[in-house]
Amino acid sequence: MSARAALISTKALLTTLCLLLTAPPLHAQDQAATEVHIGYLGRMMKQPPPEPYLDPLPADLGAAGARLGVADDNTTGRFTGQKFVLEESEVSEGGDVVAAFKKLTGAGVRLIAVNLPEAELLQVADLPEARGVTLFNAAAPDDDLRADKCRANVLHTVPSRAMLADALVQYLLVKRWPGVFLVVGPTDADRAYAAAIKASITKFHAKLVQEKSWDYKPGAKRADTGQYAMTQQAANFTQGINYDVLVVADLDDEFGDYLSYATYAPRPIAGTHGLIPSAWARPHQGWGATQLQNRFLGLTKRWMLDRDYAAWLAVRAVGEAATRTHSADADKIAGFIRGDTFELGGYKGVPLSFRPWDGQMRQAILLADARALISVSPQAAFLHQFSQLDTLGVDRPESKCHMK
Repeated sequence: MSARAALISTKALLTTLCLLLTAPPLHAQDQAATEVHIGYLGRMMKQPPPEPYLDPLPADLGAAGARLGVADDNTTGRFTGQKFVLEESEVSEGGDVVAAFKKLTGAGVRLIAVNLPEAELLQVADLPEARGVTLFNAAAPDDDLRADKCRANVLHTVPSRAMLADALVQYLLVKRWPGVFLVVGPTDADRAYAAAIKASITKFHAKLVQEKSWDYKPGAKRADTGQYAMTQQAANFTQGINYDVLVVADLDDEFGDYLSYATYAPRPIAGTHGLIPSAWARPHQGWGATQLQNRFLGLTKRWMLDRDYAAWLAVRAVGEAATRTHSADADKIAGFIRGDTFELGGYKGVPLSFRPWDGQMRQAILLADARALISVSPQAAFLHQFSQLDTLGVDRPESKCHMK
């Protein structure tokens, strides 16, 4: 072989090697990435001005968590030959949720994160089009959705009210603050939250010292005289009662913020205000949570809230199951999610899974105020024969859920 021919042959060999080294993997060359479609169904609601005027609810509440979830799914999907696609449907205030759901299922979407209140969630779950569809409840904490109103096609990534109440009462007992003075606001949601607190007090043998309804409304809370009147009323309202902690049920922020530093005796505030049990909290940084906080901040320019986290969990559960099963089949993915071997990392120090008896995701509950994470429940002193996470919420022996 001549020197020229040898040189050409060497160049050709080097070119071939370069092409092989820079080429994408064979599976990516031979076929496009397998697509996994995940739905998101929510309703855009006009939000009233917050009280106090500090933290207006974001317009993308819930949806932002789902978007981050699919982005995280695709981080893994690049290595597994899977592409995750989020099909969003947000209904305007007064819009037709049923029509939006049928549009999603008509497009073949069978795994859907739902950011709707209880009544609309049940309306969708009971449609003929919902057969064979798995809905992930990412908004409604109502305990009856895990009891007599449970549905076989609904899983819950948002904690129930019972889980939140149990997490708080466990901590109060660990601190040896068993005496609870319960203050309840005027709404149905306030009364439901209070009912969960009372059930937890009975469950863990704490003590309900007294329960009172708050019905005082000054003419203008933002005026100097209004704020003074609220403070004076808080002192009068709590005078003469011997308790360890004041637990507040005020989901609309009507009065809870005005109780701190205003009670007759110096006592801690907890519940919907003060020390708050929640699925996610801004001060949470442990177990790698800062990574999730930073990714969410980078995507949305705001802090992650509970409903964002619940929607993120729903989308990530689908991604994790699709990765483990190497499948885009909705039935196969849903079956794996409901199985004994499914686990999901949720940045809370323990793997998360779904309870087979009511579809609730087992998860730790954070106890935090506005600036600090105080504790995480379940508390170490509360043991369980199978999973300590099952000390939060309704356990299998007490469950009233009969899937239908």
